[in-house]
Amino acid sequence: MPLPLEGLKVIELGQLIAGPFAAKILAEFGADVIKIESPIDGDPLRKWRMLHEGTSVWWAAHARNKRSVTLDLRQPEGPEVIRKLAVDADILIENFRPGTMEKWGLGFADLHRINPRLIMLRVSGYGQTGPYRDRPGFGVIGEAMGGLRYLSGEPGRPPVRVGVSIGDTLSGLHGVIGVMMALRHRDQQSGLGQEVDVALYESVFNMMESLLPEYSKFGAVRQPSGSSLPGISPSNAYLCRDGRYALIAGNGDSIFKRLMKTIGREDLAADAQFANNEGRAEQAELLDIAISAWTIQKDLDEILDLMEKSGVPAGRVYDAADIANDAHYKARNMLLQAELPDKTKVTVSGIVPKLSLTPGEVRTPAPSLGQHTAEVLSALGIDEETRLDWQRRQII
Repeated sequence: MPLPLEGLKVIELGQLIAGPFAAKILAEFGADVIKIESPIDGDPLRKWRMLHEGTSVWWAAHARNKRSVTLDLRQPEGPEVIRKLAVDADILIENFRPGTMEKWGLGFADLHRINPRLIMLRVSGYGQTGPYRDRPGFGVIGEAMGGLRYLSGEPGRPPVRVGVSIGDTLSGLHGVIGVMMALRHRDQQSGLGQEVDVALYESVFNMMESLLPEYSKFGAVRQPSGSSLPGISPSNAYLCRDGRYALIAGNGDSIFKRLMKTIGREDLAADAQFANNEGRAEQAELLDIAISAWTIQKDLDEILDLMEKSGVPAGRVYDAADIANDAHYKARNMLLQAELPDKTKVTVSGIVPKLSLTPGEVRTPAPSLGQHTAEVLSALGIDEETRLDWQRRQII
């Protein structure tokens, strides 16, 4: 069965994480993604974090299913090639600072005149409008402005990063959602493409749950709380005898009773004060002390076994080694073997979400820099002599 996005042509002008992450998802479900890269160094992510033979092992997951075309957009020939590609493209993804595409004559209005059906996903730090639009913005800035950084870490200590560029990937996900809605509108209603404006800070802010309503109604500024979940109890990380931590979420009314009986605290299970979350939240510290007094006497695996038998949600804190060796990850096809440009194998994450009829797939490995330049330019009618001249002048 054809993949759901098969037949869609995507031009990816983004680099690093946010825009390319959105394009990665589209490619996994069948879209033909043409990734435009600088002819000198390519996407900087090729050199991020740990390298093998000069290429980031991250690249194997981030660029799979894409075609790489090198092109200098600062030269007149660069934007002209993009305009040629845009004539029959469905989606263009960019994550430059607002105004950059317009400077090159590649703004939405410019491309809409060429192809009224084109959908343009624009990911930036602060969005395409507003007083901050011209400021440079990376994921870490979006995470801070969106409210996440303030809540991360232990009370009374400096705020910390989540550990990954979550602002970028959240923006990529919101971008894909926007593109899918724009495609639906184009194909079912208007026949016209539109701009999808995604801001890093807004993508993070959209995940912040009750943060703003609580401030609006009560003037409450939510504070960092470490591993606990404020206002929802008990839910925390509890130290075990073997030095590891058990994550236990006993915050449902019936779940709480089962948890208390499992740890030998039938008195707390029967206490009317703890019959609902409101009462438990008022005594969260007392409940955490009771649970911790039990977990410190047992090893993590024993605790998890008892929690499973009691029907209480619990788990371990996974690191990379835990993930790579986990039976459930393997059974769900979440650990895939991919190739780096030199054919070296590396394990990467599987494809999400999982569709029952048309699941995503890895069709081609991550490309080497400029691997598909000649192929794509030839299809546009750009002859070999011109390509060689551009290559000499480092335009491609």
